[in-house]
Amino acid sequence: MGLLSRKSVFDLQAEAGRGTLRRSLGPVNLTTLGIGSVIGTGIFVLTGTAASQNAGPALVVSMVIAALACALAGLCYAELASMIPVAGSAYTYAYATAGEIFAWIIGWDLMLEYALSASTVAVGWSGYFVSFLGDLGIRLPARLTAAPEVMVALPGGGTAHGVFNLPAACIVLLVSALLAIGIRESANTNTVLVVVKVAVLLVFVAAGAAYVRREHLTPFIPPNTGDFGAFGWSGVMRGAAVMFFAYVGFDAVSTAAQEAKNPQRDLPFGILASLAICTVIYILVATVLIGIVPYSRLNVPDPLAVGIDATGLTWLSPVIKISALFGLFSTMLVTLLGQTRIFFTMSRDGLLPAAFGRVHPRWRTPHVSTAITGSVVAVAAGLLPISVLSQLVSIGTLLAFVLVSAGVVMLRRTRPELERPFRTPGMPWVPALAIVACVAQMASLPAATWARLFIWLAMGMVVYFAYGRRRSRVAAQAAADAEPAVKHVARSEVRKCGSA
Repeated sequence: MGLLSRKSVFDLQAEAGRGTLRRSLGPVNLTTLGIGSVIGTGIFVLTGTAASQNAGPALVVSMVIAALACALAGLCYAELASMIPVAGSAYTYAYATAGEIFAWIIGWDLMLEYALSASTVAVGWSGYFVSFLGDLGIRLPARLTAAPEVMVALPGGGTAHGVFNLPAACIVLLVSALLAIGIRESANTNTVLVVVKVAVLLVFVAAGAAYVRREHLTPFIPPNTGDFGAFGWSGVMRGAAVMFFAYVGFDAVSTAAQEAKNPQRDLPFGILASLAICTVIYILVATVLIGIVPYSRLNVPDPLAVGIDATGLTWLSPVIKISALFGLFSTMLVTLLGQTRIFFTMSRDGLLPAAFGRVHPRWRTPHVSTAITGSVVAVAAGLLPISVLSQLVSIGTLLAFVLVSAGVVMLRRTRPELERPFRTPGMPWVPALAIVACVAQMASLPAATWARLFIWLAMGMVVYFAYGRRRSRVAAQAAADAEPAVKHVARSEVRKCGSA
């Protein structure tokens, strides 16, 4: 019984009404939260990697495939977010539709999306930060700018393994401090940073369009090298799975449900508007970048700066790098916001220690959860390479999207009478297509990434059965509600025996 205990949708809606978090986010804040999370490492770093190693000029097709999967899943998120406007995102939705064990699995899985996403973005931020300091003639110790498995160039020549990515860890701690101060301050900061980075990306498109060369875009789909995922159509699909990371974050809008002024109206708007805006920007930037520089030369940590340098507009290169620093900062802000709110909700349910649910009396933020999460994410950013981090984030997020899409169908069948301010169109085909699109991208990821996912989920089950199941408030309440019925049945059996 405890494993499949569910939260009542009416109880969740009542919980949203009496929340302790401050409601200060409107539709613009929520949309920019989504844009701030989406436009980050994917466009500033992984665009070059996916083009040079997987898809070539057909990276644009990879982006469309990834965006389609996100749009289908986004419609499912919008329905659940408007109906259940509670912090916790897909974790909360699973609790209402499938039961506690599935809620735990998705909550544990979301750590791959939010916590490791923040670590991945921090590594990308570090790359641009070191490059920008190099332009100013400032050199940081090379071994303190990369993870232990990453080779770095030494100032005197030669290479060595990194020791710890110090800039990445420091920026995570700075973002965590800002989040602890307050959601309003964090959201306003994010809005300013989003405006800056979107403006600079549009300047890049406008300035670089005149330098696009048609020969760089042909063949549009380079022939496969013989290995799965290395160009050809398998490369397009692998590129879609890699670039899926670029879209991770639009669902972070739903984690701020209890801090939205009008969640039923504004959450669907924020989710879908941020996804649409980012998709258009991504396609424009990728087309111009690959048209300026041959895709084989883009396997670098700062591909947009390389693209601008190829045009001769060298004055724009530092502007691009500064924009990347701002953009990646805002992405970390939103992903860490999402992770701390999920921990906050899981703690209130008893599945995590109570410390994660404490709210600061003045700032009205989950400050303890923010401090713990920021510390762990900082260590991960300092020690893990970006390739491992980004693939784990992609597979974890795709799994979450599959479960959310299935949850929409399940709740439509089990609770058709519930009010739905936003309804996913094309039922049940839209959720079904979302599941197919996400599973197809998961299948194109390397076997090592799947192995890490299974290990992570197994660790989560150990934590659940060792801690969460015994302290679950929902399961305890369900057992308490069932006890009078059990006693009534027992008394009836006793009376029957006495009569006999």
